[in-house]
Amino acid sequence: MTSTDGQGIANEVAAQAPEKAGAVPGDPASQLASKATQLCGESQQLFADAVAVTRDAITESPLRVLGVTAAISFALGALWGWRRD
Repeated sequence: MTSTDGQGIANEVAAQAPEKAGAVPGDPASQLASKATQLCGESQQLFADAVAVTRDAITESPLRVLGVTAAISFALGALWGWRRD
């Protein structure tokens, strides 16, 4: 578990704690802040998962990842050049 993953879990739990305890009043601002913190935690977890998957893919087959990266870069470069004309 990386620090980003741990931070994401901590943010998500911190946001859910008031809701679970029933301590969140009917104030929409506090509910919105709690939901934003929860979504931030979830996005940090997704980012940490994406980093782990990428790291595993690079470790297992670095040449395939290099080829895919080159193909995507070439396609983006061609699109950028075509749009400039």
